[in-house]
Amino acid sequence: MIEIDGSYGEGGGQILRTSIALSAVTREPVRIINIRANRPKPGLKRQHIAGIELVGRIANARVKGLKVGSTEITFVPEKQHGGSYKYDVGTAGSISLVLQAVLPTAVTASEPIQLELRGGTDVAWSPPIDYLKNVFVPILSMMGPKIEIIQKRRGHYPKGGGTVICKIEPADGLKPLNRVAFGDLVDIRGVSHCVRLPRHVAERQAESAKRALADLTSNVEIEIESYPREGDTHLSPGSGIVLWARSEAGAIIGADALGKRGKRAENVGTEAATKLLNELSSQKAIDMHSGDMLVPYLTMASGTSHIGITQITTHLETNIWITKKFFDTEISLTGKTGQPGEMVVDGVGESLNQ
Repeated sequence: MIEIDGSYGEGGGQILRTSIALSAVTREPVRIINIRANRPKPGLKRQHIAGIELVGRIANARVKGLKVGSTEITFVPEKQHGGSYKYDVGTAGSISLVLQAVLPTAVTASEPIQLELRGGTDVAWSPPIDYLKNVFVPILSMMGPKIEIIQKRRGHYPKGGGTVICKIEPADGLKPLNRVAFGDLVDIRGVSHCVRLPRHVAERQAESAKRALADLTSNVEIEIESYPREGDTHLSPGSGIVLWARSEAGAIIGADALGKRGKRAENVGTEAATKLLNELSSQKAIDMHSGDMLVPYLTMASGTSHIGITQITTHLETNIWITKKFFDTEISLTGKTGQPGEMVVDGVGESLNQ
């Protein structure tokens, strides 16, 4: 049984998500100790439990210690299987973080999987669902699996209530990914939304983002998503914007910002655009958020992957550390934390599929 120290690095929920996902993929039992030990409230929170429970269902796993506040769990998986699964993360618990835990297992399963998840789609400290749909999933699809994300209803803090359907058709082995330089910019696209708020909130977010990007390109199209006050079924008001830039080389880089009470819509749009400009300034092909999420998939691929990352983060370094606990592979990372870098991963896919 592999033992993982949950206090390693930033000591957050990512250690749990990656460890459980790779345990299910490899069918290697895992014990995770010191879960979130350095946080003000250590141990499991409801949204962590959600991802573990769902992966456990798909992998028919035996799990011990799965309760709120627990600082140690054991996860003993069997074979993954396909099918349809429904899960309510609870209030505004992040649907995106649950998908982070489930997708590595789902793309290597022997049968298609469909998930219907209820919770938060646009909440702090997690990727918005529009980022996963328009940035991360297209990148992951380059490696073979077919993934479709359908947002049925948005969920904001505090009540959540968002609904997302995710359909996954596993690949017959993952292909390596080679995306180092971003290349020449083709266009920038985006989604600016607001719920239980006037339409002009989403419009102002979009317009301020366009103004901030005007010196880079005029080829910016941002979809406006809003709802009439009468008949709006969302549970909590909220807004946000996700932007993504595409290059002639096929690279996709994203950035986002979330609205909140007292924060001007113009500031939300400008914040997202500024983040995107910072990411693009590195001229690397993969943004810092997708960079860390890709590590398990690159390791499971058949062949060597080489990617350029806009910024090396502690999340990336932690995911490399966890992944090497499960796979005997070489992962080379060049660059310093907080700066652009490159990563070369020798995939183990051929042995994984035996």
